[in-house]
Amino acid sequence: MLNRFRIKSLSLFFGPILLPKALAYYRSVRSAPAVQGISIQPLPPKVSRALIILFVVTFSYIIKSLPPFSAENIFSLTSSRLQIPTDVLFTRLSSMRPTGLTPADEALRSKITSLESRLLFFQYGPDTIRDCLWCTPDNTSTYLYYALPGILIPHLFNLCVLALVTSGLFTGKEGAIWRKVTTYAAISVAVIEIYYWSTYDHKGNARATRLEDLDPFFQKIRTYRLLALALIDALLGWLLYLSSTNRAFITPASPVERVETAIKMIGGVRNSLSSIMILKNTIQRDGQLREAGERYWVREGMAMGEAMEDREVVEGVQNALEERIDMANISKDAEAYARSVVELHGMAPPG
Repeated sequence: MLNRFRIKSLSLFFGPILLPKALAYYRSVRSAPAVQGISIQPLPPKVSRALIILFVVTFSYIIKSLPPFSAENIFSLTSSRLQIPTDVLFTRLSSMRPTGLTPADEALRSKITSLESRLLFFQYGPDTIRDCLWCTPDNTSTYLYYALPGILIPHLFNLCVLALVTSGLFTGKEGAIWRKVTTYAAISVAVIEIYYWSTYDHKGNARATRLEDLDPFFQKIRTYRLLALALIDALLGWLLYLSSTNRAFITPASPVERVETAIKMIGGVRNSLSSIMILKNTIQRDGQLREAGERYWVREGMAMGEAMEDREVVEGVQNALEERIDMANISKDAEAYARSVVELHGMAPPG
């Protein structure tokens, strides 16, 4: 019954959050060629900085999840069964310490004398069992309350990292679009972990007769936590890369954005035309510039006419652009353009 409830809770997490994103990714990839005016672009500098942060944090989570960085389990270290006498357990531990038992070992020694406390040791680890002064095996909830801040600190840290890399000020709109889904994912992982802590049956280890049968819940849940946080950060980095470079999750611009873009383009064209008119007026007012321009267009018209009268040139152009461009129309347009420019300056056309 408990396993079914856990599976249902996981499905509630992965279903509403990841399934819509997977469908959106499939639809965006399928419809990407139909999106006009959108092409793959280089990675923006802001997103590049965010990816570096996510890589460093993800790599640190993976390294910290390795066994050498986990909390010490004195039963595994000394190859001792759960029912071993306390004096024998710490005698073995003392022989493995270069300088004998440490003050932390002595403090832990007085806390795991009963079977119940040893079972709680496998659930909460040595730090909680040793350092909690008001926790008692008779009320196991007190250990959960004491361990809760240490459980939540990694999640809160990762939530701050996600908030930073999805901030509009830090990564722009490329990161802001993923802010909501990553926040929900991070909170869901924290809720699921707290649920596992509160529903874990620590008495299951009481039936273990061998060291291999003991369930090191504290070490496992810590490893799963770090790997889950690393997975969230890695997925966010992947999504940021795809969306910021227009490789996936392409969304056409809204009508308001298209209107603003069109207005900016019209303004740019207007400024260019104004600059051309100012330049043309300046040329017309200056006699030397006007004469130089007229001489240029006369030579251009003559050169164009002579070039297009050359049979080899015409045949070469036609062979190169056969069935793609109508060279006759291009020749007429070019000649008409040259003549119109010459006529505009009040000169007789060449030829």
